Amino acid sequence: MRSMFRGVVVLFTVICIPACSEGQRSATETATAESPAPAADKPFVEGGKIELNLDGGAYEIKAARDNHIRVAVSGTTSSVKVDIAIDGSNADVKVKDTPHSNFHGIVEVPAKSDVVVRLTGGELTIEQISGNKDVESYGGNVRIGIGDPNEYARVDAAVKAGDINAQPFGGSKSGLLQEFTWSGSGKYTLRAHLGAGNLVLGTQ
Repeated sequence: MRSMFRGVVVLFTVICIPACSEGQRSATETATAESPAPAADKPFVEGGKIELNLDGGAYEIKAARDNHIRVAVSGTTSSVKVDIAIDGSNADVKVKDTPHSNFHGIVEVPAKSDVVVRLTGGELTIEQISGNKDVESYGGNVRIGIGDPNEYARVDAAVKAGDINAQPFGGSKSGLLQEFTWSGSGKYTLRAHLGAGNLVLGTQ
């Protein structure tokens, strides 16, 4: 059964659905393999909402040392386009035209942010960030740093095929069409839905 899941993960991981809309007040740059410096860097506000639309690849989302949004890319990057559009306390981040392999992106956001992630497939790690989280990926492995579970009011996790490891919330699931929900007394919500692969909600 696990080998079947791994096969489905590979299938989903190679799917890339390019984002097609451009935001206002945007800064767009094409990264090159020779320049792994930040592809985009813009100041933002603490506690804002950040929507990330990411073509397939391996990504890390982590807390910045300041109130900036930064995107750095490495690997095969000749065709990759990065765009950050900011409108007040809302930001729209796009990483488009990624290759089917050998691509890595690092996204830094303010340590206190509401984060929405739409990933077409691949590997995703979200380090501990204070705020609401809404994550969807067609396939691959997703790990989300939790920190203190008592900060959360509700957790809604689901996978179509694979494993859910939610030890900080006292549960785990494995198999087809699995769901895990949890309610607490905190103020943040966490929603994570994965097509095929492994979903880990863990402390860091």
